[in-house]
Amino acid sequence: MQNLPEEIANLHLIISLSNIIFKPMFETNEVKNATQVAGPLEQMATMDHEQVLFCNDPDTGLKAIIAVHNTVLGPSLGGTRMWAYKNEAEALKDVLRLSRGMTFKSAISGLNLGGGKAVIIGDPHKDKSEALMRRFGQFVESLNGKYITAEDVGITTRDIEYVAEETEYVSGLPESRGGGGDPSPVTAYGVYMGMKAAAKFAFGSDSLEGKQIMVQGVGNVGYNLIKLLYEERAIIAVSDIYEARLKAVSEEFNVEVVNPDSVYDQNMDIYAPCALGATLNDDSLSRLKCNVIAGAANNQLEDENRHAAMIMDRGIVYAPDFLINAGGIINCYSEVIGYNREDAYRKTEHIYEVTRAVLEESRSNNEPANAVAIKMAQARINAMQTVRAKR
Repeated sequence: MQNLPEEIANLHLIISLSNIIFKPMFETNEVKNATQVAGPLEQMATMDHEQVLFCNDPDTGLKAIIAVHNTVLGPSLGGTRMWAYKNEAEALKDVLRLSRGMTFKSAISGLNLGGGKAVIIGDPHKDKSEALMRRFGQFVESLNGKYITAEDVGITTRDIEYVAEETEYVSGLPESRGGGGDPSPVTAYGVYMGMKAAAKFAFGSDSLEGKQIMVQGVGNVGYNLIKLLYEERAIIAVSDIYEARLKAVSEEFNVEVVNPDSVYDQNMDIYAPCALGATLNDDSLSRLKCNVIAGAANNQLEDENRHAAMIMDRGIVYAPDFLINAGGIINCYSEVIGYNREDAYRKTEHIYEVTRAVLEESRSNNEPANAVAIKMAQARINAMQTVRAKR
C-alpha cells in the first residue's frame, strides 16, 4: 500500500472515460437533471468522472457500484456505503455525487488522494454477509489500486476485514491488524473543529458552551460529535430514524430527543446534519432557525448553487461539508502512508484554520462558502495536473 503505482492499469472497467478536462463543478440544475434522466455515460461526462464499475454477483446477492471521480492527486479513496436504495438510478446518483465530493475533500485537505466512493444496494441489517463483502473485495481488487475503500454508512470495521481478505486496497482496518480502526472519532473531531471555527465567525467566540445544537443523525460520527459537544457543555437536541440509537444516546447524555419531522422547526444556534445528504433544500431552509450550519453529512446541499445562495442570503454561516468532515479520510490516508493516530488528529485539527479562511474569503468576496471551498480545492487539483503534465 505504501508504494502505490504511479500509472495504474485500468482493468475490468465496465464504463470508462479518459482525458478528462477538469473544470469547476457544482450541483446545478443541469447536473441535477442529468442524474435524473441521462444514462450512466452522460452522467459521468456531466460530473467529470473517470470510471464507474458496476458489480453484480447473484450467488452472494451483491449489487454494487464503484465510482472513481478523479485521480490527478493520487489513487481515489472513499468509503463504501450500504443502503436500501429505492432503485439502481438512485444508487448511481448517490455514488457519483459522493465520489465527486471525495475529490474536493482530499484536495482541500492537502492529501495526495483522488476521489472515489462505492455503494452496495441492500439493507445492511438484513442483506449483508461475509461472502457478499468478500466478493465486493474482489471487485475492488480488479481496479488494481485505482480505488481504495474504507467504511461508511452501513459498513463496520468487521466488514472491512472481510473485504481485506480479498484485496490490499483497504483502509480503516482495526488496530489489531495494523490499521487505524474506526475513523468515526476523527471525523467527528474534524466536524467539531469546523463547527468551532464557524461559531467564532458567527458569534465572536468559538466556545460552544450553552449553545443550542441540533444533531440530526446519531450514528458513529454523530455519537462521537455529541460526546465532544457534551464535554463542552452545549445544549444538545438529537434526532434519528432509528429508535435504538436515540435510546442509547439519551441514556448516556443529557439530550433532548426530537421527532425527525420537527427537526427544522426547533430553535437552535447550530444545525449539525450528520445523517444522509440533501437536507438543505427549499423546505428545510424555509423553516430552519439557526445561525450556523456545520455537520458531518455528505452532499448536504440539494442544489449547490441555489441552496448555498439561500443560506448566504439568510445570513447563516455555512461550514462546507466536504471540508469539515474530512477527518475520516485524513485518518485513512495516514493509514495508507504509515499510521500515526496523533498525526491524524493533528492534521484534522487544521480544519479549524481552513474553515476560518474559507469563511473570511466568503465574506470578502460576497460568495457562498461552499463555492469558495470548491475553488480552493480545484486550484490545487489544477496546479498538480500542470505538474504531472511536465513529467
